[in-house]
Formats: sequence, structure tokens, C-alpha cells
Amino acid sequence: MSSPTTSATSATPRQAALTDPGYQAFVVLRVGFTVAPILFGLDKFTNLLVDWPTYLAPWINDIVPGSAQAAMYAVGVIEIVAGLVVALLPRFGGWLVAGWLAGIIISLLTIPGYYDIALRDFGLLLGAVALARLAQRYHAKRPSH
Repeated sequence: MSSPTTSATSATPRQAALTDPGYQAFVVLRVGFTVAPILFGLDKFTNLLVDWPTYLAPWINDIVPGSAQAAMYAVGVIEIVAGLVVALLPRFGGWLVAGWLAGIIISLLTIPGYYDIALRDFGLLLGAVALARLAQRYHAKRPSH
């Protein structure tokens, strides 16, 4: 049976971790970069949010086999996997998402009229890098239960 002193002492590291702004930022980014890629990946199969094939640069469409929609199916699978990797291995997943976003940015910069979206994705890339760096510090040090 644990004494009140023991349980209060064991709760202190968890309380400290949960109130640490850096840890909070890590959790927010980890959840965001898990959920968003999975949801956007799933939407590649339905096009409910947007007509995704219009975001594929023509030069990429020319080199990938099949239609632009077929390419979006592959993109959807990759994005779902990336979200799952962030959930399980955020130190690696953050860099994976950052690299994926860099590719998307390059594609968007080659389509006139999509520069604003490329800039938005650059901001997301910075968030993914921040996640990877924060995961280096916080993922191995999970709060005690």
C-alpha cells in the first residue's frame, strides 16, 4: 500500500510534464500532424473538401502512370501512413511529413496561382520540423502514469 507521500511524489513528474509549455506544444503538434494527414489522405478518395487532382502539377501528372485521380489515391495512402508514423514515431514522422510537404511545395510553386497554398504549406513544414525537434526531447520522456 502506498503512502500519501509516495503517491504525491509520483504525481509530481506527470504534473510537471503536463504543465510544461514545451511538452504541451509537442502534444498539440503530434495530434495535429497525426489527424490532419490521415483526414486529408482519406479525402483523396472522396474529394469532399476539394478537387485534389487540380493540385497536381501538370509536369508531375505527365510522369506518373494513370490519371491525376489515381495519383491522388497514392498520395492519400502516403498521407495516411505519414499520419500513423507521426502517431507512433514522432521523431521520424515529423521529418517524414516535413519532407513530404517540401515535395508538395515544389509542386505547387510550378502551378501559377497556387503560391499562397505553397506559403501555407511552408508554415506547416516549419511546424513538422518543430514537432520532430520537440519529439527528440519529449517522446522518450513520457509522463508517468
